[in-house]
Amino acid sequence: MSVLPLQKGSNAERSRFRNRQAVLGQVRAAGAVGRAEIARALSLTTQTVSNIIAELKQDGMLLEKGTLSAGRGLPAMQYALNPEGGYALGIEVRPDAVFAALLDMAGRAVTTERVALRGSAPQLVLAELAAAYGRALDAVPQARARMLGAGIVMPGPFGVTGITGLGSDLDGWQAVDAEALFAEAIGLPVVLSNDANAAAMAERISGVASEIPTFAYLYFGAGLGLGLVHRGELVGGAHGNAGEIGHIPLPGGGRLEDALSRLSVQRHMAKAGRPARDIEALERLYTAQDAALLDWLDAAALALEHALSVVENIFDPQTVVLGGAMPETILDHLVQTARLPERSVSNRPDARHPRLMRGASGRMTATQGAAALVLHRALGAPLSQLG
Repeated sequence: MSVLPLQKGSNAERSRFRNRQAVLGQVRAAGAVGRAEIARALSLTTQTVSNIIAELKQDGMLLEKGTLSAGRGLPAMQYALNPEGGYALGIEVRPDAVFAALLDMAGRAVTTERVALRGSAPQLVLAELAAAYGRALDAVPQARARMLGAGIVMPGPFGVTGITGLGSDLDGWQAVDAEALFAEAIGLPVVLSNDANAAAMAERISGVASEIPTFAYLYFGAGLGLGLVHRGELVGGAHGNAGEIGHIPLPGGGRLEDALSRLSVQRHMAKAGRPARDIEALERLYTAQDAALLDWLDAAALALEHALSVVENIFDPQTVVLGGAMPETILDHLVQTARLPERSVSNRPDARHPRLMRGASGRMTATQGAAALVLHRALGAPLSQLG
């Protein structure tokens, strides 16, 4: 077992919260670790670490995992995260539904729910969100006193911008303070993000990018989003709208998400007389090698090649991850058939990772990613240096 070198801690009392976060991050990264190793990694005194560990044990966030003998001296007590020591709420708001998930501190979903919406106006969404949170707490009563916060994801862009009139828009949300409304409705600290950023952070915490600090995540929501992670941290932009890649024009006309998104394939299949309203229907069509779906995949692979050229040459990622609310089979097909651009800064002989990888898929990808944003904030100290 090794302890990762991290951002340094501080013995100053004013940095108590930061030091707690750093200790939790060290424990998460190591799985189980002793106080002396934590102190060395964070440049804190052993006494400071001992005090923080005592607090975290009292709060129920750490467990003793037995002793480990390391040469001379007494065997050192090892500490690990208590999965039930904290919980994070993840909420995804779509135009037609609210998805909710409650994750424990190990990142496991302990409750999930989908609630259909009668409309996307703020008052309707907030009422359904508060009710879903209440049901989650009823199902996991011990979470009431141990909530770390809520991650809320919505399709972007945020605020009034030049990008409007899309099928994925949430009417009535562009000119309101969404973060404040959500926090008031559920009484928790809120992290607000778009769905692509949330899914990207979920991959960083427990997915294919867990050991890749700089990567791009192409996300299939209703449209096409892009999450950018640089040295373990999200790149949000000035107003949280970095990564609106779906609106980039295609060389032959139209936009990327006109050819590469869930709405795109659903519209294509509807015109072919074979509606595919959900992921399961798309999975069945792919298994049957439906000709219309294969035609869409051919066009989508060309659009993906254009997206890769843009993302690689602008962002210089270690890899691009493809994931989101699509069947694994379709994502795998695109990963296997899209040609990687030759004229790219990512086309290099010393690359440590594949240039294109398939990440998590399914309807709850962004929802669980929303909760992962909260876990990253609570346990995120080591992630900026992992990999």
